[in-house]
Amino acid sequence: MPFLEIITYPDPILRIVAEPVKDVTDEIKKLSENMVERMYLAQGAGLAANQVGVSLRLIVLDLQLKKDNKPIVVINPLIIDKDPEEISEEEGCLSVPKYYDYVKRSKKVLINGITLQGKAFEMECEGHLARAFQHEIDHLNGIVFIDYLSPVKKHLFKKQYLKNER
Repeated sequence: MPFLEIITYPDPILRIVAEPVKDVTDEIKKLSENMVERMYLAQGAGLAANQVGVSLRLIVLDLQLKKDNKPIVVINPLIIDKDPEEISEEEGCLSVPKYYDYVKRSKKVLINGITLQGKAFEMECEGHLARAFQHEIDHLNGIVFIDYLSPVKKHLFKKQYLKNER
């Protein structure tokens, strides 16, 4: 397995809208396997392909962080419905290491996409899973969770985070 490096903020690839996956090829399946392994190694709950330098619409999730668990892999995921009720909870990101802050997200979402078997995927979820889907799909749209911070918090984040990254 090639080692996938997790791209960190402020790398420009995190701001690019990822391209749709056209076919579920063996290469896509291998990429998803490698992403799952990398996610577990980094002890993250989710990973988007552009976070490992591949600008394709592919995400992997596992909130239980157990290798023997079956992770969720979705190709071309879309949020097709959101509950207007939002909840603010603390988030972190493998691409923004050691930084956590509160972000408001929809309580419930309806997701669709394609499975690794090429079948239609649809899932209604809420709570932490809904938050994780929104976070990872944001990545595919070039959005990082710090984009939801107030201008003051974002300024402080950039000042502190970028200073620590040097």
